[in-house]
Amino acid sequence: MSADDDDDAYDEELDDEREGPEVGVTVEIVGLSLFTHHGVTAAEREVGQRLILDVRFEVGEPDALITDRVEDTVDYAEVCQVIALLAQQRSYKTLERLCAVIADRLASQFGAESVNVKAAKPEPPIPLPVEEVSVEVWREER
Repeated sequence: MSADDDDDAYDEELDDEREGPEVGVTVEIVGLSLFTHHGVTAAEREVGQRLILDVRFEVGEPDALITDRVEDTVDYAEVCQVIALLAQQRSYKTLERLCAVIADRLASQFGAESVNVKAAKPEPPIPLPVEEVSVEVWREER
């Protein structure tokens, strides 16, 4: 038996250990409504407006899948507080930048493998009738 045969046998053993369904957890927060001061114009940033945020991120396989303990998974209330702080602590001209800042923080603080952040303005300052305008930013670890 050659060294290559030994490596192949070892790889097969590893594959056997990984058999079974692949499991992952996605956390989704829909419709987080915050009063913010983002926008291109100085008036938008001064007066402020409501933003609706939708966030979706994957956190792999948290221990809570087995333990059923809240402390072994992502705390949704904490995620909402982090998003609110980021959206309200400073003003951005573009929703793209705001969404990118939120996505980066969720990835770093909560170990998110992929993140989607959508920010919508339900009353955009444009002279045409629309239900909302929105921007969605996604980030994926490779």
